[in-house]
Amino acid sequence: MEKVIIQLESLTCPSCIQKIESAVRKQQGVKKVNVLFNASKVKAEIDNKETSADKLTGVIENLGYTVENTKVQAYN
Repeated sequence: MEKVIIQLESLTCPSCIQKIESAVRKQQGVKKVNVLFNASKVKAEIDNKETSADKLTGVIENLGYTVENTKVQAYN
């Protein structure tokens, strides 16, 4: 299992939260997802055997959002 933190450019509308959360949640291997509007961050817990931080970054970028950086922390 891994904890992924994706820093985005500033989010401009609250509906962005649901759009991003919904798209990330649909990815296989995503156990938990939370989008922080004020911090413009996506926090997710993933099974790294089923998905990766790079895949989640791609999903978010395909929605039209700019990803500034990504951090991955392993945990059990």
